[in-house]
Amino acid sequence: MLICQLTDLHVRPRGMASNRVSETNMLCDRAFRRVAQMRPAPDVVIITGDLTEVGNPAEYTTLARLLKTRLSMPVFVIPGNHDRRENLRAGLTFTSSDPVYIQYAVDDFPVRLVMLDTVVPGAGHGELRPEQLDWLDQTLAAAPDKPTLIGMHHPPFTCGIAHMDSIALRDPDRFAAVIARHPQVARIVCGHHHRPIFGRVAYAIASVAPSVAHQVEFSLLPDDPGAFNFEPAAFHLHRWTPADGIVTHTVYVEQFPGPFPFLTDPEYPGKS
Repeated sequence: MLICQLTDLHVRPRGMASNRVSETNMLCDRAFRRVAQMRPAPDVVIITGDLTEVGNPAEYTTLARLLKTRLSMPVFVIPGNHDRRENLRAGLTFTSSDPVYIQYAVDDFPVRLVMLDTVVPGAGHGELRPEQLDWLDQTLAAAPDKPTLIGMHHPPFTCGIAHMDSIALRDPDRFAAVIARHPQVARIVCGHHHRPIFGRVAYAIASVAPSVAHQVEFSLLPDDPGAFNFEPAAFHLHRWTPADGIVTHTVYVEQFPGPFPFLTDPEYPGKS
């Protein structure tokens, strides 16, 4: 099974840029076209939040058009701190029946997808309320033998980029305590930080995918105020097999020179 994870699209109304310089609609469309050209094609696409820049209806209209035009496989989304739940519900089709949160489980594939809503309206940081943690615990308990991938926007671990850690998931230990009770959780995938980052939460590897638009500047200085740049846009492709479990690849959106054949020197010592 191939699970393509896109994140942090920051789609704008047509003709507008994000942060005045990031042409996110063009960059999002370019990423969708790259996914559509992949062979073999992903079985599903998940988008882990910040679908839009400010969550207004025009942005979801633009995103819905791009999705319909470019991607033919099932797409599952969750909100990020730049999204607005009510406009997301009105503008996109998804499977959540929860009256408050956009959270749900997808049981149609070899890997179970559990999608979490970590949004705190009006804030940049994330949170999972007690009732959400109870829902997660019960949802995971319902399928203890099926490999499971959890999608969420805010990372539940400290990465060392101080200005992003200040708006990560609050009280991550409560989340980790739930995960520790369910060893079938093979991977926790996140967005928000606009960089490829890996950590661990209880038994599970946790990963942050880079944005398909702009990236957060890398800095481990504790007083760095934060900025973004245009390092190559990318996404994660999670490959699951019964033998190997989940293996994650970083796939770049942009096309680079190549491919070129490997033509090793006859004196190469590893040739056999």
